[in-house]
Amino acid sequence: MFEKFRERVTRDLSHLSAKAKRTLALGSASADALWLSEAAKAAASENKTLVLIADNASNCLRLKEEIAYFAPELSVVYFPDWETLPYDLVSPHQDLVSDRLEILYRLSQSKETKNRIDVILLTCTTAAQTIAPVEYLAGRVFFFKSGEEINAATLRERLVSAGYEHVSQVVAPGEFSVRGSLIDIYPMGSTAPFRLDLFDNEIDSIRRFDPDTQRSLGTVDEIRILPGREFPVDNQSLINFRAKWRENFTGDPTKALIYKDLSHGVINAGIEYYLPLFFDKKATFFDYLDPESAIIGLLGDNEAALTRFTEETEGRYKFLKADPERPVLPPQMLYLRSEGFFVELKRFARFQGKVDQAQIPNRLLVDRKADKPIQNLERFIDEEKVRGNRVLILAPSAGRRETLAQLFDRNALKLPYCESFNEFITADEPVMLSVGPLLQGLSVESITVLTETELYASPPKRSLRRATHATNVDMMIRDLAELKIGDPVVHITHGIGRYAGLQIIDTANGKEEFLRLDYANDAKLFVPVAQLQLISRYSGSDAEHAPLHHLGKNDWEKAKKKAAEKVRDTAAELLNLYVMREKSQGHAFRFSRADYEAFAESFPFEETADQHAAIEAVLDDMKSDKPMDRLVCGDVGFGKTEVALRAAFAAVMGGKQVAILCPTTLLAEQHAHTFKDRFSSWPVTVAEMSRFRSAKQTSQTLEGLEKGTIDIVVGTHKLLSEKVKFARLGLVVIDEEHRFGVRQKEVLKKLRAEVDVLTLTATPIPRTLAMSLEGIRSFSVIATAPEKRLSIKTIVRKESPEVIREAVMRELKRGGQVYFLHNDVATIENRRQQLEQLIPEARIVVGHGQMNERELESVMRDFYQQRYNLLLCTTIIETGIDVPTANTIIMHRADKFGLAQLHQLRGRVGRSHHQAYAYLLTPGKDAMTQNAQKRLEAIQNLQDLGSGFYLSMHDLEIRGAGEVLGEHQSGEIAAVGYDLYNQMLRRAVKSMRKNETFDLDAPFQAMAEINLHAPALLPADYVEDVHQRLSFYKELASCETFHAIETVREALGDRYGKLPQEANTLIETHRLRLYCQLLGIERIEATESVMIITFIAKPHFEPMRLIELMQKSKNMRMMGATKLKIETSTPTIDARLAYLRGFVKALDGKSAADKIS
Repeated sequence: MFEKFRERVTRDLSHLSAKAKRTLALGSASADALWLSEAAKAAASENKTLVLIADNASNCLRLKEEIAYFAPELSVVYFPDWETLPYDLVSPHQDLVSDRLEILYRLSQSKETKNRIDVILLTCTTAAQTIAPVEYLAGRVFFFKSGEEINAATLRERLVSAGYEHVSQVVAPGEFSVRGSLIDIYPMGSTAPFRLDLFDNEIDSIRRFDPDTQRSLGTVDEIRILPGREFPVDNQSLINFRAKWRENFTGDPTKALIYKDLSHGVINAGIEYYLPLFFDKKATFFDYLDPESAIIGLLGDNEAALTRFTEETEGRYKFLKADPERPVLPPQMLYLRSEGFFVELKRFARFQGKVDQAQIPNRLLVDRKADKPIQNLERFIDEEKVRGNRVLILAPSAGRRETLAQLFDRNALKLPYCESFNEFITADEPVMLSVGPLLQGLSVESITVLTETELYASPPKRSLRRATHATNVDMMIRDLAELKIGDPVVHITHGIGRYAGLQIIDTANGKEEFLRLDYANDAKLFVPVAQLQLISRYSGSDAEHAPLHHLGKNDWEKAKKKAAEKVRDTAAELLNLYVMREKSQGHAFRFSRADYEAFAESFPFEETADQHAAIEAVLDDMKSDKPMDRLVCGDVGFGKTEVALRAAFAAVMGGKQVAILCPTTLLAEQHAHTFKDRFSSWPVTVAEMSRFRSAKQTSQTLEGLEKGTIDIVVGTHKLLSEKVKFARLGLVVIDEEHRFGVRQKEVLKKLRAEVDVLTLTATPIPRTLAMSLEGIRSFSVIATAPEKRLSIKTIVRKESPEVIREAVMRELKRGGQVYFLHNDVATIENRRQQLEQLIPEARIVVGHGQMNERELESVMRDFYQQRYNLLLCTTIIETGIDVPTANTIIMHRADKFGLAQLHQLRGRVGRSHHQAYAYLLTPGKDAMTQNAQKRLEAIQNLQDLGSGFYLSMHDLEIRGAGEVLGEHQSGEIAAVGYDLYNQMLRRAVKSMRKNETFDLDAPFQAMAEINLHAPALLPADYVEDVHQRLSFYKELASCETFHAIETVREALGDRYGKLPQEANTLIETHRLRLYCQLLGIERIEATESVMIITFIAKPHFEPMRLIELMQKSKNMRMMGATKLKIETSTPTIDARLAYLRGFVKALDGKSAADKIS
């Protein structure tokens, strides 16, 4: 099999030479990866390397995955770009530099088999970049062997001159630490750090260790130390750099920050774009390749990509070259032009790859909504068999494979699994199911491969990064994953108890897992894990003193009824509010989708799932004819501004004006800058109104707004004054609403009735959050971090000069900037003098609220433009501007700040892809209050990205929500917990909207209990971590659609592999639960021979359907008004599930399934 295909590839390769470029047909998309993997195997057999140069990075990433899938025995690497723009003020991520150095070193040593690379992928712009010459790497690599003699002092000198940074704890590549006889090193190009244990002057042992836990992972005999950077940093190199600087740039070199800092040994961010000044000769990637042993493949239109890149770089150069503080090198010193690139290629055997359109059928093979979903697929498989082809169906992940296998099983198509493409080739089965990264199917010789792209009408959208799901707000509130033993929880039927852990108990049905809850008087309740939908976290005012209920007594029923009465009144008021809003007519925006797409394209990052969901929700609100009132809650730096930009674009294109309200003048200026930048290529006028504008500029803006010549205005509360009149205001965006005073909020309240309002915040105040959760305002959460964003390392330490110096120097050494927070204006100058003595290398500037606006403004600007690298300031920076190069914040007396404030201040750093640090300095435990210790503990525990929402929930629990509508509902909320109160409220509003009475005795939706008399759990040997198990159980219990359940199945399959029978039973039980809740089935008891089905008093299906079913089947009979008994033999769990699925589908007809699919 495949012989002809292999022969064709080998024949094509044999015709290649350095004399001329040939064009070779690689087949359809995805078949190109198969062709290239066979070509790479053929080249590797002759000790040659296949170098693939593509016109974009996404193609490289796709091919890296796909080639490795088809030929796992090959060494396939992607040589990454720096991922910064030419002349950027930020340095590339340490991990990228580490990968690049590793690949360049292996290429320079390719004669050794252990360093061989079979396939290298890179973009044409990366290949054209000037990089360090081969000699630099070859001469600066050294090794440490176990048993070798070494002097700790000389070792330290060698590491520092190789560009490594001395720190107290090693966390990233390029760092080392010396503690007595222990030396920790994180070498560039390594996946983990190493610990050298010295015995006198001899290396006794070398161990790998985990940088997070600092635990050892195993011993090695030898480690390799690559240089810490792509350029030398020893003293002689820095002297050479300064000499070259004076040759290349005219004028006084001491005015240039990079030159000045380098004289003090501080290396600035963005110095990589001065790389040619470190070396005597230029080199590119091609200098690392041997023309005798490299074959180059060109993919896509490289010439056009290079021309476009050169134009952009030259544009940036013209714009930046005149800056005396930061002069830049001409583009030709940094990159090859298109002509030079193709001249370099002439030294190598090369080909241009040509890709055809897909040959796989375009018809829909799986229709999930049809009665026979896989009918077309079965027909297609039969046709392929007739042609003599075998079929491989690929799922993108192990989790998706489980989902597909379930779908096929349910439709009587049993497919065997295979673990790899090679296993499929050697097997005889006509159709198999596997996991693989292909984006599209292919057909080659006697093999057809199908992916989800061919199976479904709209395949699950896949980026080449990890799959993300938009965040479910309810899930965040009810999340049991954070439960600790002793935390209060609420059971719908039994009330408030305390969580006492998970327990596995042997029952008649085998091992089952239960959640143990402790109630008043030492009563215990065991809840099966399949029924966790009955439980939620208790979020009341004070969790420590939550009221425990008595099992079997009616105190819980009373509390529930009281809360339900309160809910009924609140719901009526809420409804009144809804009606008023429904009556008010807003503007329905209309705009060109093509223009919008073009605007969205200019967003330089990939949208996260939550960001995309928030943007779509805002646009939907704007298109409707009701006034929008939406709160977007997202952590600092998670892309809320982009949501505002898209909304503003839609409003302006719809012919309306936009007002952006900011709490501080600095923030207004930054937003104005961002908006002007993004709208620069559109016919849109952006103006700014704040204290920094002169009286003349302000009056021009006012006139422009009244006449309608200004489309977008960004300003502080000045925008709310009487003088400001708009010609056609359509959208108001409020940033950090909690920073505005009561008077301004009253003006905003009036606006809400007339125009669309979008509010952005990181940590909403409890009242705002409560209103959003109760549905008074629409709500979006952005809790997923942008790609490559690292969570901020939060370190709580007792204040000392050593800690401060290390924290500042760690940041300055990598070219970053530091915020030092000293919240006392009276002593801030003393602190400045102390810091100047402690850290003479730092350029310090002071900023605080008692300065006049102009002075503060110039301080902030200078810091932003990197004239200073340490800003000593008060909390004035809390809603300050974004400085991507400032990645360390040091807070003096952190115990004096509130939780939301600490989070907000910590969010000032970590806005780029560098590891950020927040040092919270305290006077020591004895000098702090208990509450302060609790706050610092909470902020340290919630280091995850996106934790702002959780912190607000903590705040809501500590401080209570206040009154939303005027009455005193906080008492009732405390009695039943915030989550349940909310559930009741939503149900009450829903029933009142339908003109139904709200049943005070049954304030919750019917929850179905299902007992199949078979183990339904995640076995402890499958998911070992108790917290993870609990989290998955709760997530399944919170699922309200089949799609959500399948997502959990996929997550389990991805993380832990093939699902055991018990886990499958658990998931199928939850699918049944959804059906039952919609149909009004309260309970199912199913054994091998009998099933008892209990309905609610008013079930939600046509009674005639049940009567017809009973007439057809002699084994069904009613036992009383609400119970049905079915006598049938279902010896296996699969048979039981299949029978029950058929039964509920017959009852349903179709409507319920559509609601929850």
